[in-house]
Amino acid sequence: MGKFNSFEDINSWQKAREFNKKIYLITETDSFKRDFDLVRQLRRASVSISSNIAEGFERNTDREFVHFLFVAKGSAGEIRSQLYLALDLEYITQEVFNELLSDINEIARLISGFIKYLNKQSTKE
Repeated sequence: MGKFNSFEDINSWQKAREFNKKIYLITETDSFKRDFDLVRQLRRASVSISSNIAEGFERNTDREFVHFLFVAKGSAGEIRSQLYLALDLEYITQEVFNELLSDINEIARLISGFIKYLNKQSTKE
């Protein structure tokens, strides 16, 4: 499980937590108010990232942790797709889209790097 004592120490979880707050605040705006389905999907996918990182860590095995990290990474892809829809429907500006896309891409990269690290560790054992 690497050098972490808790999931709160994991950088990708910290970034996902910050991202969750952004998603909740942005989806509270008037432009999103009427699109309950997209709001719910964005929020669910966002929360899924941090939740799966936490749950995987608590499983206490690298193999299970990697599985949950892949689920979290999948949720990051889901969010990217939903952000394009929010942009196309003009729920968010290009500037907000770019910021959120950059954030979610960074989170996905961190998760990918962590998966590679854990896989290397498990082959050494």
